[in-house]
Amino acid sequence: MHRIPLILAITASFASAQTPPPPNRLPPGVQAHRDLAYVESGHERHRLDLYLPAKNEGLLPLIIWVHGGGWMNGSKDGCPPLRAGYLEKGYAVASINYRLSGHAIFPAQIEDCKAAIRWLRAHAQEYHLDPAQFGVWGSSAGGHLVALLGTSGDVKAFDTGAHLDQSSRVQAVCDYYGPTDFAVHVTTPGYERHASESSPESKLLGGAIMENKDKAAKANPITYVTPDDPPFLIVHGDKDATVPLNQSQLLFDALKKSGVSAHFHTIHGAGHGGPGFGGTEVDGMVAKFFEERLQKGSTAIEAVESESTATAVSGNAGPKRGIPWEVIAAREDKNQDGKVTREEFGGPAPMWQRLDRNSDGVLTREEYGGNAPR
Repeated sequence: MHRIPLILAITASFASAQTPPPPNRLPPGVQAHRDLAYVESGHERHRLDLYLPAKNEGLLPLIIWVHGGGWMNGSKDGCPPLRAGYLEKGYAVASINYRLSGHAIFPAQIEDCKAAIRWLRAHAQEYHLDPAQFGVWGSSAGGHLVALLGTSGDVKAFDTGAHLDQSSRVQAVCDYYGPTDFAVHVTTPGYERHASESSPESKLLGGAIMENKDKAAKANPITYVTPDDPPFLIVHGDKDATVPLNQSQLLFDALKKSGVSAHFHTIHGAGHGGPGFGGTEVDGMVAKFFEERLQKGSTAIEAVESESTATAVSGNAGPKRGIPWEVIAAREDKNQDGKVTREEFGGPAPMWQRLDRNSDGVLTREEYGGNAPR
C-alpha cells in the first residue's frame, strides 16, 4: 500500500473549507512599507513592516505586534492586528522581527524591540505616527517581550544603539499568555520540563533557568514593575500546557499592587492560543482596550479580572482536521520536541498560516485541535 504524502493528506482534509486570505493581504490603497531596517547595517532580523491606512487625517496611533515562537522561531509575517482590521479602525500597524536565541541570548531580544520602537518614533513625522500613542501586543514569547517593554520603560540598560534621544516607552500593553517569572514558571508542577537546558527559556538565557537565577530575574517583566508603567490587558487560557496561568496572575498582582491599571482575562478551557482567543468577546475586549488607551487617551486606573470560556468563543477554530496530531508530529516534528515549527513544516505557506492560528511560529497539539487523539 502506498502512503499518501502528509501534505497531500492535509490538503485533502481542507478541500471543503474556504481558504482565508494570506495574513499580509491588504485592502486596496493601503500603504505597506516592508522590511524597513530599524538598525543601520544590523542583523538580518533587524527589520520591521509598517502598514498605514489608505486614508488618514492627522497623526495615527500605532499598534506594534511582537511575534512569539519560543524566542527561537517566528516571524513578523504573521501579524494578527493587520488581519483583525485595525487599519480600518484608524491605527497604523507595525510588525517587528528581532534576533532569536539562536542568534544571540537575552537581552538582545528586548534591546531589538526597544530599538524598533525608538526608530519608529524617530520616523514618526515621516509616516504620520503619533509618537505619544504607541501600543504593543504579543503572544507567548512575544507576550513576554511586550510585557517587558511595558515594565522596563525606565530601564536604560536595555536601550542600546541609535536614536537614544527617542523614548522606548509604550502607552498600552496587550499580553497574551507571556512568561513573566521564569523561576516560578519552571518549578510549577507539570511545567518542570522548562527547567532543562534544552528548553526555550533556558536557550534564551544561555543556560538552565535555576542555574542562572540572576539572569532569569533580569528577563522577568515582574522585576521592573513601577507605578508609572502603562495600562495592561493580560489574556491567558487556564488549560495552557506551555505557559502556566500563574505567570499572568503574578504579573497582574504585581501591577495591581503598584497601582498600575491592569485587566486580567482568563479563558476557561483554552490552551496556548487557539480556540477561545478568536471570538467576538476577546476580540472586542482588545479593540476596546486599544481604543480607550490609544485613541481616546484614557488615563483611568483600574484593576479588573474577567473570564470567558473557550467553547463560547471558539467560532474561529477552523475546519475539523482529518489528520491526527500524532501523524503530524511523527512526520513534521524533526527534533521530536512535541511541537512543529515553521522551519520544520514541509508544506506551503498558506497551509501553515491556516494551521498556526495564533501566528507564533509554533504548532502544538493544543493549537492543532484539543480533540486530537492522545
